[in-house]
Amino acid sequence: MTLPVPCPEAMLQWPPVTVCSPCRLKVEELEAERSRLEEEKKTLEAQLERLTLQGDYDQSKTKVLHLSQNPAGAARQRLREDQQQLQEECARLRELVRALEAGGPIPAHLEAAAGLPSSREVAELKKQVESAELKNQRLKEVFQTKIQEFRKVCYTLTGYQVDITTESQYRLTSMYAEQKADCLIFKAAGPSGTKMQLLETAFSRTVPGLIELHLLRQDSIPAFLSALTLDLFSRQTMA
Repeated sequence: MTLPVPCPEAMLQWPPVTVCSPCRLKVEELEAERSRLEEEKKTLEAQLERLTLQGDYDQSKTKVLHLSQNPAGAARQRLREDQQQLQEECARLRELVRALEAGGPIPAHLEAAAGLPSSREVAELKKQVESAELKNQRLKEVFQTKIQEFRKVCYTLTGYQVDITTESQYRLTSMYAEQKADCLIFKAAGPSGTKMQLLETAFSRTVPGLIELHLLRQDSIPAFLSALTLDLFSRQTMA
């Protein structure tokens, strides 16, 4: 009797291989640990490359040469000098404050720190101020003289004395007025005094005919003032 010979595939699969559950879990843990270590390796390599690009180095393998005159040293030197200057300036200012509080004269070596001119410069400035004030006073006097001269000329030529009563109001008094209170008051009604408006006064109520004719109909202040001058002049000559 001949026994059947099993095929190689059947022999490889027989008996069946069975993997226990604890072993399978251990394999999975090892695989996970391997993946984690590979990720850490990649991360460390990236960090090493970044540090290399930023200029980091291994002090045990790399020697660094420091220049005797390098930018960092020069900056530190300037910082020390600035600090020294600030300390000296603070000391001068404290001394200046004490001198000012005492009320005495400021020492010569502190005048520059206080930003004050020297005594000679102060005297020169006083002379300049006095000269400017004197010149200003002379200009005021000349201006007042010219104003009075101009008013007298206007009074002589037009026969009216013009006085400013309030802002934009002008009082006109004729040289032929019968009383000092007889006056006219005009108010600037337009921009820059381009139009004038006659305000009612006790004297203006005595000449309604002239106002009606020359102001309301003819709209002419010069004609009104001229007619009023002739009227007042005729009253004096007839009297």
